[in-house]
Amino acid sequence: MATLGEIAAVSSARLQGCDAATVVTGVAPLNRAGPGQISFLTQARYRPFLAKTRASAVILSVEDAADCPAPALVADNPQVAYARAAALFEPVAEARSGVHPTAWVHASAQIAVDAWIGPHSTVEAGAVIESGVVVGPNCVVGAGATLGERTRLVAQVTICHRVRLGRRVLVHPGAVIGSDGFGLALDREGRWLKIPQLGGVVIGDDVEIGANTTVDRGALEDTVIEDGVKLDNQIQVGHNVKIGAHSALAGCVGIAGSARIGRHCMLGGGVGVAGHLAIADRVQITGMSLVAQSIAESGVYSSGLAVEPNRAWNKISARLRRLDEMFRRLVALEKKLNRDRST
Repeated sequence: MATLGEIAAVSSARLQGCDAATVVTGVAPLNRAGPGQISFLTQARYRPFLAKTRASAVILSVEDAADCPAPALVADNPQVAYARAAALFEPVAEARSGVHPTAWVHASAQIAVDAWIGPHSTVEAGAVIESGVVVGPNCVVGAGATLGERTRLVAQVTICHRVRLGRRVLVHPGAVIGSDGFGLALDREGRWLKIPQLGGVVIGDDVEIGANTTVDRGALEDTVIEDGVKLDNQIQVGHNVKIGAHSALAGCVGIAGSARIGRHCMLGGGVGVAGHLAIADRVQITGMSLVAQSIAESGVYSSGLAVEPNRAWNKISARLRRLDEMFRRLVALEKKLNRDRST
């Protein structure tokens, strides 16, 4: 529960036609919001719902404010304003401290007095759990690992040995941080020999790691995820990868070993990045693209083909298979034309 005045203050929005004392109890979409709820308009496709909304107030841009029949919270960036406002209505987890009776903590581990170690969790030798950390149920914190202040492992998270998490890191269920990288050598007999992974993982402050995402430890140097990075669910980060500050990666992205992702980059769902490549700062890569070579300049990049009706795709596929033949014929025709012109 919050007043419109409080919401405007945290979201850096300007009240238009609002009573700052109006109490708001929740957030809802434009077409479903009623009295006592705030709504938001961040995408043009929802604009038709604006005229009939029953919300107590709507968060929107300066451009949309003129057509808003309801009280408004006008913001330069409505999406950011909404994110800050909605945080006021997010349920707050019960504050707890101590060690649950079913948890196991090694005698040499350092646990802050206000940290919480949840049911059936394990904290191994030499681990450091700093102030305000929450280790949810069924988590493992490996030997020598460090969890920075106010970091939270939601549940069933595995933090392997010598992994370092910064402050206010949020790790969702099923994530594994610090597992062995895929390092193998092929011997003369055709058998794979495992290469020891001797590095660790270093994660900065305010990083979020999605459910079932895996971050491999480095082979010699550390895998590094810098401050403010946001990783969605089911992402694979290979060994020795470096992800620059404030980059955001959508679900099912796969990054092969030793790749470098710049700062403020955005990778769409299903993007694949080959190993040992470098991507510049402020690069946006659209979904399902394959990055097979380094990108030196900021901008938007895409690859692959969009979905088509099956009949159309069959025709496109047949033509693609003939591209090499058509290219050879074109080269032959160009050579013939050049010979004819010279005679």
